[in-house]
Amino acid sequence: MTNISRRTALLGVGAGMTLAACGNGIGSNGAATIDARATSTTNFMYNNFPGTRDLASKSTGMLIMPVVTEVGLGIGGSFGRGVLRINDSTVDYYSAASGSAGLQIGAQQYSHVLFF
Repeated sequence: MTNISRRTALLGVGAGMTLAACGNGIGSNGAATIDARATSTTNFMYNNFPGTRDLASKSTGMLIMPVVTEVGLGIGGSFGRGVLRINDSTVDYYSAASGSAGLQIGAQQYSHVLFF
């Protein structure tokens, strides 16, 4: 019988979690969901902030993060997925994540659009 040390077990679990986090979503409907949310976000933005339509026409592209979720209770983090659109066509999908520590409590969701 082989004895597995704690270090080996932790490395195995860590490697498994790392590989699971690297899934590319092939075969899932994640891209369609992100595209639909990004379209909804831009429509909301154009309707509520009319000046952004002119800004969008002058920009080369937009990085649209339709839903970014941020949670914190002493230690916090945020995560969101988005789409890069150039000339109103989807070029690629991106995700953003962050972590923080300090005096914080709460949760929020927001949308983010970056013009470039």
